[in-house]
Amino acid sequence: MPGFLLTAGASVQCAHAGIAQTIILPAARVKVLGQPVVPQGHYQIAACVNPPPPANTGPCLTATWMTGALRVKVMGVPLLLQDSQAICTPTGTPLTVAMTQTRVKGI
Repeated sequence: MPGFLLTAGASVQCAHAGIAQTIILPAARVKVLGQPVVPQGHYQIAACVNPPPPANTGPCLTATWMTGALRVKVMGVPLLLQDSQAICTPTGTPLTVAMTQTRVKGI
């Protein structure tokens, strides 16, 4: 499915409202509205409020993107789209793209 490309300025959160940011450096050569696009990879998560064991599984620490663009790549790595799917570790919950640019779509 086509979706808007994620940029370094996109707002991404875990299911517990933790703030997610890319670990991989954005592709600085390719920009959308002045922001570098983000390749598929890992994200780190800060400020997740999920309680630690034994109450729950603990806060989300990292996330791995499982899907990305099929046809749009930078240096051989697929770019992330607004509808890309990610799984957080250790909770297994998804990431949600709260806001991104709405000008450029990819497939």
